Amino acid sequence: MQVKSALSSEAEASGEQKAGAAGADIRQALLHGPILPTLLKLAVPTTVVLVAQSFVGVAETWYVSFLGTDALAGVSLVFPIFMLMTMMSNGGIGSGVASAVARAVGAHRSQDADALVWHAVVMGVGLGLVSTLLAWLGGPALYRALGGEAGALDAAVEYSNYLFLGAIPFWVVNLLAAALRGAGNVKLPAKVTLAGAGVLVVISPALIFGVGPLPALGIAGAGLAMDLFYLGAALWLLKHLASGRTSLRLSPARLEGRLVRDILRVGLPTAFSAVQPNLTVIIVTGAVGLFGVEALAGYGIASRLDYLLVPLLFGLGTAVLTMVGTNAGAGQLERARRTAWVGAWLGFGVTSAIGLVVAVAPGLWLHLFSQDPAVLAPGALYLRIVAPFYGLLGLGFVLGFASQGVARVFWPVVGGTARMLIAAGLGWLAVSHFGAGLPTLFALVSAALVAFAAVTSVATLAGAIFREGPR
Repeated sequence: MQVKSALSSEAEASGEQKAGAAGADIRQALLHGPILPTLLKLAVPTTVVLVAQSFVGVAETWYVSFLGTDALAGVSLVFPIFMLMTMMSNGGIGSGVASAVARAVGAHRSQDADALVWHAVVMGVGLGLVSTLLAWLGGPALYRALGGEAGALDAAVEYSNYLFLGAIPFWVVNLLAAALRGAGNVKLPAKVTLAGAGVLVVISPALIFGVGPLPALGIAGAGLAMDLFYLGAALWLLKHLASGRTSLRLSPARLEGRLVRDILRVGLPTAFSAVQPNLTVIIVTGAVGLFGVEALAGYGIASRLDYLLVPLLFGLGTAVLTMVGTNAGAGQLERARRTAWVGAWLGFGVTSAIGLVVAVAPGLWLHLFSQDPAVLAPGALYLRIVAPFYGLLGLGFVLGFASQGVARVFWPVVGGTARMLIAAGLGWLAVSHFGAGLPTLFALVSAALVAFAAVTSVATLAGAIFREGPR
């Protein structure tokens, strides 16, 4: 028995030593490695995960479509709310966690980095509980306000109740993944998510339609499948982080106000920033809807391309956040600044290339969804006017993540607000009160991207982001 105990202790110590060495190697690469290759190594796994998650969402919607129109409409009503929680946990509070961990790692504050993992778990439990209660108590009224009625409303409420039952493990997984990304460990959360996505694609139809002894649960099965995935992922991550086999270690610790503030001073403004683009799309969609159903359909399929840019930019943005935060924590502000610009110009280049292609040949994208000339015309108009400015979206988006790395997010939030006011505010006024047409509305959407990139770029160039002093 003593021999087994000794062997177990020796194996644990060896695992901790390997984790410490791996963490030191990652930190060395973040602080001294070539910027572009290091960014790509960090960005690719996260981007792959986001693409896989998008695929899972499409697959689940396809499964539910076999349950009928009401079920499909019900899932559609719940989807924006679930996506809001996703953005708040990944890009909002999650960015706050990643930024705080990255700066602690860069400054050699390993105890703070480990303590932040525990803080992330506690915050995940609290925010998950709030999400569950809000969905259960306010869901029926919200889905009714969004247009749900009769069978579609019943399906939405049933799906929502089961889906948000797993909000706590959902938040815990996303905040732990953010902590790992902040420490430069992007492969572990990627592996967990990819493995879970593969399992989810199998268990979701099994629970929806039934198989063997499992009864058919219908739309409730779709919600339960997501719950099981996040519960399993949460338990595995918690156990793995508690084992000491990663550069971060999870162990219960006293909650400290300074660490909570360190997370929230980035997380809260960033969460607000995550809401802005979605609110903008909702209002612009309403303005386009005034021109009829064909215009709405054309705009819908054209602007869907905007959303497909987000996984690319988010993967790159989180990589920039990690490198910038680590270098800022180590006092290497000049390298942090160079990293921000390398990432920003990379984001600009990729999104510009996509935008210019679809602006010149909008049919390459639009014909995937429709052949109706009445639908294609407004869609092509949108892409010809807005898509050439996609590069500015990429530039501003990545610079915003860089600002999160140094915990100075005021100006990117201002830029996002300007984008919302121009595209949604002026766009709605121009159409509804001054009789402007779609070309004017889409031109204002483009102008909003110019303003967004201009504010973030000028603030970065002027030294408002990368400057000495308390963060």
